Amino acid sequence: MNIDLSIKIGGAAGQGLQTTGVVLAKTLKKYGFYVFASQYYFSRVRGGHNTFQIRMGDSPVSAIVEDVDILLALDSESIEQHLHELNDGVILADTDIMNIKKTNDNVFHVPMLKMAKDVSGDKIYSNSVSMGAVVGLLCLDIYGLENVLRKTFKKKGDEIIQKNINAARAGYDYVKDNYPGGCKFTLQDHSEKEEMMLVSGNEAVGLGALAAGIQFLAAYPMTPSTGVMTFVAANADKFNVVVEQAEDEIAALNMVLGASFAGARSMTTTSGGGFSLMVEALGLAGITEIPAVIFLSQRPGPATGLPTMTEQGDLLFAVHAAQGEFPRCILAPGTPEECFYMTAEAFNIADKYQIPVFVMSDQYLADSLFTCSRFDPFKVTVQRHLLSEHELRTKKEEYRRYKATPLGISPRALPGKEGILVVADSDEHDEFGHINEEPENRIKMHNKRMKKLETLRSEMIPASIYGKKTASITLIGWGSTFGPLSEAATILNERGLSVNHIHFTHIHPLPLEATKKLFQKSKKKVCVENNCTGQLSRLLKVEVGIDVDDHILRYDGKPFSPEYIIKALEEKEVI
Repeated sequence: MNIDLSIKIGGAAGQGLQTTGVVLAKTLKKYGFYVFASQYYFSRVRGGHNTFQIRMGDSPVSAIVEDVDILLALDSESIEQHLHELNDGVILADTDIMNIKKTNDNVFHVPMLKMAKDVSGDKIYSNSVSMGAVVGLLCLDIYGLENVLRKTFKKKGDEIIQKNINAARAGYDYVKDNYPGGCKFTLQDHSEKEEMMLVSGNEAVGLGALAAGIQFLAAYPMTPSTGVMTFVAANADKFNVVVEQAEDEIAALNMVLGASFAGARSMTTTSGGGFSLMVEALGLAGITEIPAVIFLSQRPGPATGLPTMTEQGDLLFAVHAAQGEFPRCILAPGTPEECFYMTAEAFNIADKYQIPVFVMSDQYLADSLFTCSRFDPFKVTVQRHLLSEHELRTKKEEYRRYKATPLGISPRALPGKEGILVVADSDEHDEFGHINEEPENRIKMHNKRMKKLETLRSEMIPASIYGKKTASITLIGWGSTFGPLSEAATILNERGLSVNHIHFTHIHPLPLEATKKLFQKSKKKVCVENNCTGQLSRLLKVEVGIDVDDHILRYDGKPFSPEYIIKALEEKEVI
């Protein structure tokens, strides 16, 4: 019997949903299950209706689904909004403190508040009661939850740890004593797979930056990118990294360029509004040819938009941002593994081509938790592409920072080296870096910079095709839609349809011939994106000349689920 269960926690901001959800996700991973978890929350400290959803299985899971098997309702609104999602499951609720308008036999009362006060002396432990109740419903031993609680509250001391454990045991025992049969889902401990870990997209990006040898990070906090900055900062002493919280995003990218000019591997993190402020500095990176890695985690705009929700609305903005033309690279990971390895790759590309490189994510990928294999830092190589001391000592000509070369990549030396002068200027300049506004020089230097784009294009990895090379329907996606699209394609193929999936991670510049070849055997092409205008499909049309046949677009702040994609295909009569 395949295990595939979904647990949704619903409540208001301030009720501890995130802590409860993360602890339960870690607990289920400890029992040996594959876990995927995602949260939906509003931009307020208290109030509103938030959810934290966990999907667990005995085989890999990579997307949230629509059906719910256990609904942990911390307020009555959770029942009102999500009762229809229940799939022959259970609603755990403390009916002593709720005014429930809709109810049925699925509601199982757990006096969470009373038990928390009775066994631990304070209502704040009611969340631990609820965690114990969930573990009890799953027929799992409580030892895993107790171990996770010990680690979670380690810094708060033994007394707090024991009170949380006591509360969890009370909820667990209550279910065992009062729920018919003692539990709802008969699951067995799979024993933890030591090689697996539970990691968020942001944590994976942070790990990738550390593996790549990041030396300086400057950023201004902005949801949903902040997790990368805080992760690197938490590990800065171990890895000898300087982390600076800048006064604003304008300063952040300029600091990164200054550090990179001096030789430090540097990065900034931001989201749409913050990146808008960085655009002038982005142009400075372009004309001075200073390497920079920009982690751009998208959320719905324009302006403040939906600051805690998800969207893929900034792709074309990143492609075209800043006045004038200059090369840049855009990578869009779709899994935590890709977040790790592609972030490290971004630093190497930035150093080799002396350009800004974007690692594009979004709230869904940034905040979600994934069970995945441990990353291998030995697969990461650090390629600085700097002139060596020997090359500088044996040079036969005066050093030219912006020397025109066949590939457009000039020899890069760091300032302060004996016998050379490194000059950078935001005005158009000659090969030495000195201002030169003559038309002939402008053409020469502009062409030199743009040559790098074509050289990079030849090295970009083409999109991957999943499933058969030839299929009746080809689903096209990029970045965070990977999990939902993969599962949707699998479900449709199991129904007897012919569906494959082409997914883009290396988005700009696109490798033209390889991309055309990918679609040679595609019959009906459907592009699936979290935006309103089909930005990837526009890029495919302009860059490669590929027309898609239909779109599935979502821009309500929520991510795709496999069911959403399949329903949209049915409504469009594609299937």
